[in-house]
Amino acid sequence: MPSLVLPGRAVIAVTGEDAAHLLHNVLTCDIEALSPGVAQPGALLTPQGKVMFDFLVARDDDGFLIDIDGAQADAFLKRMTLYKLRSKADFSVRDEQVVTVSWDDESGGSQIDSSVHLRDQRFAATAVTRAIVPSGTVLADAASERDWHRVRIDNGVVESGTDFALGDVFGHDISLDQNGGLDFKKGCYVGQEVVSRMQHRGTARRRVVIVSGDAALPATGAEITAGGKPAGTLGTVAGDRALAIVRLDRIGTATDTGAPVLAGDIAVRADLPPGVSYQWPASTADTGNA
Repeated sequence: MPSLVLPGRAVIAVTGEDAAHLLHNVLTCDIEALSPGVAQPGALLTPQGKVMFDFLVARDDDGFLIDIDGAQADAFLKRMTLYKLRSKADFSVRDEQVVTVSWDDESGGSQIDSSVHLRDQRFAATAVTRAIVPSGTVLADAASERDWHRVRIDNGVVESGTDFALGDVFGHDISLDQNGGLDFKKGCYVGQEVVSRMQHRGTARRRVVIVSGDAALPATGAEITAGGKPAGTLGTVAGDRALAIVRLDRIGTATDTGAPVLAGDIAVRADLPPGVSYQWPASTADTGNA
């Protein structure tokens, strides 16, 4: 079973008698319903509904663990301090631990010696297990980052930094409504009104797709055009396949009319990830100028 120590991840422990209440009232996902052994995607939004931080959260014996990009950790802690007020909750970075990921094990288990095994809920077509282990852990069947990128691409799983810029996307844009990262029943949290409005009005125009071509694709950040109009940019790239967040209406219109869809100057096609509920627009007429 291929495994990888994920570079640049940080583990934040959240403890204290008010930890669950605080996280539940601030983050986008349903903390109270979070099952043990699950790594649940979630986010902290701006009041305008944009994603400020993305991460995975899991239950721990003493509270909760947040698996986050290490470059975001300090800023996330500072932001949570603003919401903490007098809540009895403590946040601490576990510098002595790292995050590993394993896949292609149908049982959902892991060969890694760890007391924390978590099923990554973002993956619909591949069994992916995350483990939190001591720094310096050596893996017996180590995979490459490129292997891991392929798994993410095949499942349509985007992450900040490579696939999108924080502060530039809504939760729907990055499939948080598809994988349980957005809750629509628990009541108010930061940015919840915008999330609810997008959900009920169906106004999400940008969505995650899997891009593929007959040649190696350009580097991350290359513009995707559909019939000459900007439709998105490439995210994670692995050879002739990539992730992208695109305007579905523009890609659909170009496909229906036979207009070229290009990543840079490479002809590409876009497919919906496995397991998503969104579809190509029934009417692909593009009336927008954005």
